[in-house]
Amino acid sequence: MKPPTFHKTSAKTVMNKVDTPAMPFQWSLNPYRGCTHGCSFCYARNTHTFMGMRADDSFRTQIFVKGNAAEALERQLERMAKRHQYNLTALAEEIGLLAIGTATDPYQPVEAKAKITRRCLEVLAQFRVPVTITTRSPLILRDLDLFEKLDLRSVNISIHTLDKQIWRSLEPATPSPLKRLETIRTLVQNHVNTGALLAPVIPYLTDSDAALEQVIGAVKEHRGQFVSPSVLRLSPDVKTWFFSVIREQFPTAYARIRSLYQGPYAPETYTRPLLQKARIIMERHGFHNDGRAELKQTPAVEKCEYLEGKSVQLALPI
Repeated sequence: MKPPTFHKTSAKTVMNKVDTPAMPFQWSLNPYRGCTHGCSFCYARNTHTFMGMRADDSFRTQIFVKGNAAEALERQLERMAKRHQYNLTALAEEIGLLAIGTATDPYQPVEAKAKITRRCLEVLAQFRVPVTITTRSPLILRDLDLFEKLDLRSVNISIHTLDKQIWRSLEPATPSPLKRLETIRTLVQNHVNTGALLAPVIPYLTDSDAALEQVIGAVKEHRGQFVSPSVLRLSPDVKTWFFSVIREQFPTAYARIRSLYQGPYAPETYTRPLLQKARIIMERHGFHNDGRAELKQTPAVEKCEYLEGKSVQLALPI
């Protein structure tokens, strides 16, 4: 695979208001734009079109590193806290819930050295902002010391298959599903409310009873606290890239999946029985409705304004 290029950027704001009522959070924060995990189905690929790029492999190879993210976050929270005369309880009520990792993995490999996510968490701990984190990476365990100081409501580990061929074909640079399951166990052992986003369920590839049972059962075995399933969403920008991968890697399933997606979502005649089937399996494993809203995979669009966009090759490990 082509090695990524890192672009150092500065942003005025990194905490972005989410106005979509269906989302179970009110703000989002993404320390990076783009992700070297390279998941072919990632709905956030279309955010690269805001940078004048295509929603293809550029999302994996062109990574924008928000070098001043923690400083911008601190300024933003300082302004908000000042309005409340630094009453952090009132500030938390205004924010509601901040989701980290809605459009790019905050613990992708570059974070190991850049530590931008960690610095943002330090700021959020200072202001006692309610936080949820979504990731596919065991690197999150590095920050266990910070989680005791954070108002951390949940960690969501994305796992959509345990099938090695599907994993390697559609998520070419992600940590293995087994590593992610082990991460769930470790986080729970350290008293962090952690579960799995069974996302995305891909029609005709990961939607069988056996496939769902395998993932949900493994999450339970690893002491996960919840499972939240959602079905593949394909925006027009992402659809072209995704189907190019499916046509090459899974040619026998290509036509069936393609015919299902006339728009961004699979029809309700498909999704309703599928999610009902998933719920039955979840209940059999002791996962009951805990009030978590189902994620509909609508990206929280970032509106931060870049002050600079210098393209530089950073000395960061991948």
